[in-house]
Amino acid sequence: QVQLVESGGGLVQAGGSLRLSCAASGRIFTRLGMGWFRQAPGKERELVAGINWNNNNTYYADSVKGRFVISRGNATNTVHLQMNSLRPEDTAVYFCAAGIFSVSIGVNFWGKGTLVTIAS
Repeated sequence: QVQLVESGGGLVQAGGSLRLSCAASGRIFTRLGMGWFRQAPGKERELVAGINWNNNNTYYADSVKGRFVISRGNATNTVHLQMNSLRPEDTAVYFCAAGIFSVSIGVNFWGKGTLVTIAS
């Protein structure tokens, strides 16, 4: 079993930055693809960014390319999402996710989420 705990959410002004972190427990962390999803009120949950387990390839939603950066620290069992140039439409609950090989294929574990609010 893998447990994921997010931190770093909050309220920032448009144009600002936030760094989300996800701490994972479980011995198979290094074999899991990791990622971040978000869900805004009234909208479906969407994939924001992911990083694969075997080659650290990263991928992003078009809406965040060039603004967000995902990274992982296998030695510390953490994954981060650096979010820059934030926009009001980035407001959502952000969820850390883990899946076999890649979260773009499927998610096996979810965190409880952290709220990010961007003020215009």
